[in-house]
Amino acid sequence: MERLPVTEGKTTFFAPVQDEGAAFPPGSAPIFYNRKMEANRDGTVLFLAAVRPSDYLDAMGATGVRGLRVAHETGIAVTINDIDPAAAAEIRANAGQIEGAIEVTCSDANALMSTRRFDAVDLDPFGTPAPFVDASCRSAKRFLFVTATDTAPLCGAHLKAGMRRYFARPMNTEYHGEVGLRILLGFVAREMIKYDRGIEPLFCFAHEHFVRLHLRTRPRVKNADQALDRIGYVMQCTGCFYREERAGLLSESGVCPCCGTALRPIGPLWLGAVNDPETLLAMEALLPEMALGTASYLGRLLPVLRDELPTSTFYDYHRIAKALRASPPAIDIVLERLRADGYLATRTHYEGTGIRTDAPLATIEAAISGPA
Repeated sequence: MERLPVTEGKTTFFAPVQDEGAAFPPGSAPIFYNRKMEANRDGTVLFLAAVRPSDYLDAMGATGVRGLRVAHETGIAVTINDIDPAAAAEIRANAGQIEGAIEVTCSDANALMSTRRFDAVDLDPFGTPAPFVDASCRSAKRFLFVTATDTAPLCGAHLKAGMRRYFARPMNTEYHGEVGLRILLGFVAREMIKYDRGIEPLFCFAHEHFVRLHLRTRPRVKNADQALDRIGYVMQCTGCFYREERAGLLSESGVCPCCGTALRPIGPLWLGAVNDPETLLAMEALLPEMALGTASYLGRLLPVLRDELPTSTFYDYHRIAKALRASPPAIDIVLERLRADGYLATRTHYEGTGIRTDAPLATIEAAISGPA
């Protein structure tokens, strides 16, 4: 197997040469290295440098790049696992060339997480993480990280697949990226609640083809109950842009107060904040010294996440302008109009034309349809 040196961040390792045309989907490659996930890995390395867990499990290592980088760039003790003996051998070869405390295991991820506990557990599968979440909730002491790349089922493009995997009903709305993140977050929360533990989202975002969660686990029943209170539904009107949040695991149907169309439930999903401003500030402070390949992207992302309102959806103001047959003004003009009316309003990282606000729909439409 031909191998070539690759550098990410401050870490150089060897990865198998891949014919991306011949190995599709990418997970069909013998040992897969996904260059397009560098922003995902950079975010995790930066996050771990800020929160400093005592040890860390990369449960599905493949080439091991994520765990290798964590060990080398943060000094945290790392266990890298993969069920494939060839992948485990590749990881061991790379680990021998890298400074850091690295243990390599070759095991089924669920079996490993069912028998050992780690301060931080990371799930980064190809596709859905759903089959691994239960075991990870039992294995993670303080932190749990989850990646999902099956964004079509999560976001509502493949409805039945999303319902099967996450026991939730998605919908392909203009805020579908946020639907995917919140359904995944709600699914993880429900799995954790089974063990009388809660979760606290610290650094969660959606980017291109993946959703990424960085969570703190919260022991004790009261924290499980608090997490339960944050699970509910978004009730979306299918006739206009109106939507509302409803907490609770059972939601009655209703009608839109704007146009009288029936409201359709999306969820259950996580309601409320998905990021912790203090954690994001700590990450921003460390960013200049981390030598990350996607530092410019993270430098733009973190302030937006920190400022985002904790509403559970955003509005694509260009879509509303089109429905109103109005010429959309600049986004900053819309935000300032909403703030002048006494409402909170911010940008969102999900969409460049997205706005988050606590203003009612009629006020949003007035802010958009005013003179450009």
